[in-house]
Amino acid sequence: MKNLFLFLTLFVLSISAKAQQNQKTQDSTKTEKLDEVLVKAVRVDADSPMTHSNVSKEALAKRNLGQDIPVLLNFLPSVVTTSDAGAGIGYTGIRVRGISGGSTNVTINGIPYNDAESLGTFWVNLQDFSSSVENLQVQRGVGTSTNGAGAFGASINILTDAVSKESSGETSHSFGSFNTRRHNVKFSTGLLNNHIELAGRLSQIKSDGYLDRASSNLKSYFVQGSYVNNGTLIKAIAFGGHEITYQSWFGFNPVDVAAVGANPNIDENRRYNISGIQLDGEGNFEGFYENQVDNYKQDHYQLHWNERWDNNWSTNLGLNYTKGRGFFEEYVDNYYYSNVFFASDASFEFLGKDPITVNGETIESQDYIRRRWLDNDFYVLNASVNYKNDRVNFISGLSYSSYHGDHFGEIIWEQFANDNNFGDRYYEGDGDKYDFNSFAKITYSLNENLSLYGDLQYRQVNYDTSGINSDLDIFEIDKTYDFLNPKLGFTYNLNNNSDLYFSYARANREPSRGDFENNRDIKPEELNDFELGWRYKNKNIGINANAYYLAYNEQLVATGALDNSGAQIRDNTGESYRLGLEIEANVVLDKLSIQPNITISSNKNKETFFKRDGVVQNLGKTNIAFSPDFVMGNVLTYNATSNFSIALLSKFVGEQYMGNIDAESSKLDSYSVNDLNLVYEIKPKSIFKSIVLTGLVNNIFNEKYISNGFFFTFDDDFSNPGTITTVEGAGFYPQATTNFLVGVTLKF
Repeated sequence: MKNLFLFLTLFVLSISAKAQQNQKTQDSTKTEKLDEVLVKAVRVDADSPMTHSNVSKEALAKRNLGQDIPVLLNFLPSVVTTSDAGAGIGYTGIRVRGISGGSTNVTINGIPYNDAESLGTFWVNLQDFSSSVENLQVQRGVGTSTNGAGAFGASINILTDAVSKESSGETSHSFGSFNTRRHNVKFSTGLLNNHIELAGRLSQIKSDGYLDRASSNLKSYFVQGSYVNNGTLIKAIAFGGHEITYQSWFGFNPVDVAAVGANPNIDENRRYNISGIQLDGEGNFEGFYENQVDNYKQDHYQLHWNERWDNNWSTNLGLNYTKGRGFFEEYVDNYYYSNVFFASDASFEFLGKDPITVNGETIESQDYIRRRWLDNDFYVLNASVNYKNDRVNFISGLSYSSYHGDHFGEIIWEQFANDNNFGDRYYEGDGDKYDFNSFAKITYSLNENLSLYGDLQYRQVNYDTSGINSDLDIFEIDKTYDFLNPKLGFTYNLNNNSDLYFSYARANREPSRGDFENNRDIKPEELNDFELGWRYKNKNIGINANAYYLAYNEQLVATGALDNSGAQIRDNTGESYRLGLEIEANVVLDKLSIQPNITISSNKNKETFFKRDGVVQNLGKTNIAFSPDFVMGNVLTYNATSNFSIALLSKFVGEQYMGNIDAESSKLDSYSVNDLNLVYEIKPKSIFKSIVLTGLVNNIFNEKYISNGFFFTFDDDFSNPGTITTVEGAGFYPQATTNFLVGVTLKF
């Protein structure tokens, strides 16, 4: 595979060189337009019959003080975000229309970013990446055909920095609550000899986190070399980083917290983090393991060739190689795992060991420290061709990816003497995934008022595993899925200011590795998405109103429970649906702008069966987990002068259930959060082109809110032998109270 990619790289460069020799004189094409070709195949236009939001570099910069991309997107329609550490740095998540990040397709320059096995997006591995984003598009619903895993709630298409004609340099520094600080430096040579640009960024972000010990140490880089000549753009991009985060993904479970002798009142002790706890043989608290961390490196290498052959035809070829490797280290406390967590991980039987005798006492379990490793390689080839004239916009493309991941565990310390050597593997397995996708889509203007949209995608996925997983079970999966995903729609221009659109789109999505580990008979999910919208825009007002109906078959929905890595366990729910209305607006009144949005929805499993107290019950129609019926956001901005602005950002999220059985103990209360953002730019006459001062006060009214959690049940058949009692439990991820970030950016 590596030889194949080397061959394709040489092929691209040789073809490009020949194209320069033979190319006829073409109309001059702006560099920005050529950059946009990178994402043309996975994006939609402004008048497309797909529901979407565009976010510019300038909009991101106003609040870019080190928090992750999901936090910066928090105020878009139907978006709910959360942070394990509570402060928006480290492990963060995003849900769109109630659908988790594991069902959201993410691409970077058209290259799939979702982890091939877990299907999730780990934003912690995109450290300070918003500093290298030119713009991004969030498509809600199925959206257009894209590369990688299917989009079941949204797709987020990211375009990295465009080629700059002018040389520049800048450095940014920010500081804030929880000992948070960010430092970065960026540069661009501008176009040298009108053809070549070199640009790059180095960043470091550190934070102690809102929760106890929920620290982050994030280092990253972004390097780009570009060649531009008339209609040609070749980009070589490398980016990546190294994250070390103290684990905080098990949240706050009042029962577990009480069991280890801590205060279980979440209002009084909401920053408590149980990860890494160490107890003696009687369950008495001894301390926390200092290296209970997630330690992971990821590097991406991309090569893109965009060619505008004439005023009608353009092509794009993209190559990608991603290398990921790292582990999370964990202290397995014998008492905690056996008596609080009710897991067998500390037992010799789990580890495949025989009991030992110490001082005449038979020992069958112990404390130990383990590392669970993931070492993976991911290759991608994308290609697309675009034909466009006054009436037709046609794009066809294909994408092929190959993934190999090694999963293994090491025991690096044990309480009692043993025959293990440091680095010996106590489990080992692998996973291979091959993903082929081809599509063709066309927008045809039937007349001045009506345009038609058609899109057909074929996707084949093969997933093959072998070996032993982290539960020490034989894990062998060999599944191949063939998905055909049609999309149809139209846009009708009512007048010069408004249009009406309708679309139908189907998506299919395979289960993740975690889904298979929890249920070997798990099924792929299917979605039929119907969207009806109206858009209006004049000089001062823009309004988008969209009604949607998402009809699911075997939707994979979070059950509320967590696996042993802190990830949500999902299961098929038969037939379910999401019915909603989204309204967003942008009103500009002299120095004042208002950007409100609101989503009202109903999210239901059509029929839910649950075994309570040993008896199967039909609960009928129930709410889908993590799907609030009401979400509202607003950005109120006052531009006091041309270089000073104040913004009040507001978010309201209605109550939601963390499970699918409508249990009161699984309910998250509604919450409202307000942030204050100030930006002041100084343009000195010498040394610096610009000095930008930024301030951000998050949660200005000190709301004690919870944006995420988990819910679980288990059958107790031991407290009262002969009687089965279903016990419910819940945990929570408290978010930070009032906190602040301030920063300065110096532009040269």
